[in-house]
Amino acid sequence: MYVDGFVLAVPKQNLDRYKEAARQAGDVWREHGALSYVECVADDAPYGELTSFPRAVQAKDDEVVVFSWATYADRKSRDEVMAKVMADPRMQYDKDNPVFDGKRMIWGGFDAFIEL
Repeated sequence: MYVDGFVLAVPKQNLDRYKEAARQAGDVWREHGALSYVECVADDAPYGELTSFPRAVQAKDDEVVVFSWATYADRKSRDEVMAKVMADPRMQYDKDNPVFDGKRMIWGGFDAFIEL
């Protein structure tokens, strides 16, 4: 299995907009071949002294941390799905009124080595 992971900060005032966009994104990912798509809002992720999810995305007091991931059969499948997702017109966002600051988003692809 291959996993794409994402961590980002969403202004609390935009959380409903983000959830709506995330539902649509999940549909797009799945339609293009992702095996699963999950979005989570931090419930127990304190601001750490040295490292933490909030520190990683420079979350402000009026923001919540979102952690999400999508799974694929393998890296090749992920690359194919991502190309389709990025080309899908439903994934275009409002550049004049963004839901979150994409410059502070962290993402990466991971090759799973244990699945229980």
